[in-house]
Amino acid sequence: MKEGSKYQPLLEFLRGSEQNEITLSFAEIETLINDVLPESARNKQAWWSNRKQGSSQAYAWMEAGYRVEKVDFDQQQVTFLKPPDKYQVQLQGDTVLWNAELIKALRQHMDLTQVQFAQRLGVRQATVSQWEKSVYEPTLATSKYLTLIAKQAGFKI
Repeated sequence: MKEGSKYQPLLEFLRGSEQNEITLSFAEIETLINDVLPESARNKQAWWSNRKQGSSQAYAWMEAGYRVEKVDFDQQQVTFLKPPDKYQVQLQGDTVLWNAELIKALRQHMDLTQVQFAQRLGVRQATVSQWEKSVYEPTLATSKYLTLIAKQAGFKI
């Protein structure tokens, strides 16, 4: 983050927090940064997307170890979530059995949308969505492939 970024106080606030989940109102964020949020922050989901490149606001929460989990435009608040350092992993033999939480965490770690993640894996976006909603789980072959992708991406399981 560039020195003097107006989102630096948000980064410092989040970095100093011991909580895994923090909900802040837009007004509380404005108080922290001592400035008003842009109009797009009040009505566009994209402003709150978790991307480090070209987005000083997202860099602030991601650098502090958080991701935006939910934005409530009616209540004018945002929920930040700190992903766990370790995940509960089930094994079948030496194969990791990928579940909804792990799949979503890997996709977010790779900073990909469901569509991009599906393309990377050679599956449909609907398949990724169904995995993330626990409608069904990947096959053993796909689980092995997910483990390979995770290792390449530096995702620790």
